[in-house]
Amino acid sequence: MDTPVIQAIDLTRIYQTPASRIVIFDSLGLSVEAGEMVAITGPSGAGKSTLMHLLGGLDRPTSGRVLFRGENIFALSPERLAKYRNAHIGFVFQFHHLLPEFTALENASMPLLVRGLGREAATRPARELLERVGLGPRLHHQIGELSGGEQQRVAIARALVGSPALLLADEPTGNLDPTTGQNVFDVVRSLHVERGLTSVIVTHNERIASGCDRVWQIEDGHLTIPDHGRTALT
Repeated sequence: MDTPVIQAIDLTRIYQTPASRIVIFDSLGLSVEAGEMVAITGPSGAGKSTLMHLLGGLDRPTSGRVLFRGENIFALSPERLAKYRNAHIGFVFQFHHLLPEFTALENASMPLLVRGLGREAATRPARELLERVGLGPRLHHQIGELSGGEQQRVAIARALVGSPALLLADEPTGNLDPTTGQNVFDVVRSLHVERGLTSVIVTHNERIASGCDRVWQIEDGHLTIPDHGRTALT
């Protein structure tokens, strides 16, 4: 059997405050195979974003491991972890976190510029992706001149410009109206297939979740399969 692209083993995240000890989840496990698109649903505050941050190496667990193709990402030095994120993971968030002083093309090029590519080498794939998501005429518009759906398409292009293996999307349509949100998800789904991605998508939208290969629900610190109520296997 092939090694899963991303795997969480006995993942625990606890926040300690002066007044209380908050257990987000305890010994949580999941495994996502190459080419899968899985949805994670659940109520607000259940830990969905925390889980995504851990899978992407943006946060560290209290205990447990996250394996990318069998390698524990938290055994990496901070420098190697940053390079891992840049090389292998594309992030899309509910709030796009684009840089308003730059154009759509400049924003989409940014991960490759950070990687050390020259401007021309970074711009070429960014332009291709923006054209692919329907923003060819908007390449040189600043972010404030774009609609919400267009801004999220720029964020998708930025996430994928470095040809990552894993896409982590945290409520990518949560700030959009239903029609625009569905259009954005359709773009994500098409690119997922075209680029052979492995994708994990947090969403409250049942229609979007149903468009994924598998759906898990996180609640009370556990992942379950909503249709069966069984704990998700690692």
